[in-house]
Amino acid sequence: MVDRITAYLRMIKFSHSVFALPFAFTSAIIAAGGIPELRKIFWITVAMVSGRSAAMGMNRLIDRRIDAENPRTKDREIPAGKVSVREATVFVVISSLIFIFSAFMLNRLCLILSPVALAVFFIYPYTKRFTHLSHIFLGLAISGATVGAWIAIEGKIDPRILILTGGVIFWLAGFDILYALQDMEFDRKAGLHSIPGRFGPRKSLILSRLFHLATWILLALTGFVFGLGYIYFGGLLVVGMLLLYEHRLVKEDDLSRLDMAFFNMNGYISLTVFFATLFDYLVS
Repeated sequence: MVDRITAYLRMIKFSHSVFALPFAFTSAIIAAGGIPELRKIFWITVAMVSGRSAAMGMNRLIDRRIDAENPRTKDREIPAGKVSVREATVFVVISSLIFIFSAFMLNRLCLILSPVALAVFFIYPYTKRFTHLSHIFLGLAISGATVGAWIAIEGKIDPRILILTGGVIFWLAGFDILYALQDMEFDRKAGLHSIPGRFGPRKSLILSRLFHLATWILLALTGFVFGLGYIYFGGLLVVGMLLLYEHRLVKEDDLSRLDMAFFNMNGYISLTVFFATLFDYLVS
């Protein structure tokens, strides 16, 4: 049983939940003007985890043949036979139902929009087959967490939260470009689309840096629009340094530290934004 659970968690890269979940909580804190009620926090967490699980499970199902041909991904759970197609399908269905139920437990608008969110999740894996802007679509899929969390608290959409949403889109797209560098040659041979595959490593690194500059600017605008204080902006200084360090780790001719840039730095960035927002509200 433990081995089966471990296989499913590895299939959906459960540890990567640290990337998006803190931004959802950041949005919820801003919407609530402090710490939201425990019930809301619980169902936002359930929605985030189940929605991401459904998205990753579907991604693995759709890409299973591509993953089997890619030397980097051939040992993933479905190509390696550790999780069957049937098992993965059942996992996606159950995760999707839990996501819809959690949306129902939050409020009516969350429930109405839950199928839209699932549609975006399930469309993303196909985008690499026809556009090199798939990185942006991934950012759009993940950034929906900020809008969803806001609606979970407020019951309606406030255009101001779209500034934070934009920051998350560029943040995700920026580091997904870095991650895609390692599959650049495979993507070209397989006929898949990506920014590295189309523009090469040097231009891809430049675009990633520009995206992350846009991220920082939009995070700063979020602070100004919502009247956040010195703790939040102090956190943004840390975020800026982390982004700079992330880009120092990845070089055109040296991807050896890509995992550190991808996993460590981006986890630190999302957590820094969350804690800076949380303490800003607690102290002010």
